[in-house]
Amino acid sequence: MLNRVWLLFFIVAAISIIIQLIGGNADVLSGSVTALFASAKLAADISLGLIGVLALWMGLMQVGEKAGVVGLFARAFEPLLSKLMPDVPRGHVAYGSISMNLTANILGLDNAATPLGLKAMHDLQSLNPVQTVATNAQILFLVLNTSSVTLVPVTVFLYRAQQGAANPADVFLPILLATSASTVVGLLVVALVQRISLFNSVILAYAALIIGTLMAGVAYLLTLSAQAIGQVSMVLGNGILLILILSFILVAGYRKVAVYDEFVEGAKQGFGQAITLIPYLLAMLLAIGFLRASGALDYALQLLASGISALGFDTRFIDAMPTAFMKPFSGSGARAMMLETMDHNGVDSFAGRLAAILQGSTETTFYVLAVYFGSVGIRNGRHALGCGLAADFAGITAAIGVCYWFYG
Repeated sequence: MLNRVWLLFFIVAAISIIIQLIGGNADVLSGSVTALFASAKLAADISLGLIGVLALWMGLMQVGEKAGVVGLFARAFEPLLSKLMPDVPRGHVAYGSISMNLTANILGLDNAATPLGLKAMHDLQSLNPVQTVATNAQILFLVLNTSSVTLVPVTVFLYRAQQGAANPADVFLPILLATSASTVVGLLVVALVQRISLFNSVILAYAALIIGTLMAGVAYLLTLSAQAIGQVSMVLGNGILLILILSFILVAGYRKVAVYDEFVEGAKQGFGQAITLIPYLLAMLLAIGFLRASGALDYALQLLASGISALGFDTRFIDAMPTAFMKPFSGSGARAMMLETMDHNGVDSFAGRLAAILQGSTETTFYVLAVYFGSVGIRNGRHALGCGLAADFAGITAAIGVCYWFYG
């Protein structure tokens, strides 16, 4: 799948370049060449930037596992995860790292979620009989990450505040609904492909608990001002991180674990993973950068606008679609598109609000796929990309729908 997708990116980009050359735009040549070299530099910068973060969290996870704290997370979520990932044996260390990663995603702890996710993927890889082909459990875990629910998307609020929004947090509930739709559809598609039965007492009980907790959290946050929501998120996020770190180290010390030695051993693994990521990131960012520079995404947007206009439908959402088109490929690119839409149309306009909702509705599927699978050397992702893009489509569709519902 990845081989065909990678090749398709370059074919589409080449066709777009030829069309632009025929139209007299020779600048596309220099822009495309610049994008290739910029992508190579970006891949190295991202990987090298991850060294410290990965080494930190891999070291802390090593200490946390020896202390038994990670095992507490595993026992809390293992009944649910064992139903969704039947190939992972009960009591396996992967349950702890998966649980911590999903918790970090829900709380919006981006600086912890990625390292914890890479640790979880590495743990799942230890069960993989064919090291270059993704297992069902790895695919489900990746799709949950590309569509993971974030309870408080603080960064989107901050960007809206910087652009002068009257109420920066008024997109909170629409974002939560859109990203929830993305997660549910991603889970349903993977369950369908992998023939996982979701209708059993364990999964339904956990679903009721999770949904109830989220609704209670939403009900509380909706009573707060935008500034108060940001403050609560900051205190909650930083507090949880500090509690985790201190519990890992202090409990390990209480249990006579060689804390320093274990941390260093885990940090070595993090360093190695960061270096391993470079070629996989380079390959994906190269194709994405070339596709962007070729103008292919602009042509796709023009085609969509023409089709919607011809059908006589409301076209207000079209102005925000650059963010949706860019989101699966590049987080920074989608952020730039969101800010451009806010600046051009107004932060509190329909398009400005929709761009913010789209930014918070899904993750960067191709980037996550390259990083997570690349960290363990997987080359054949099987149905992972298709399921991830299905979740993206659901998130984008839901974002448009809830924006019309709330602001239409």
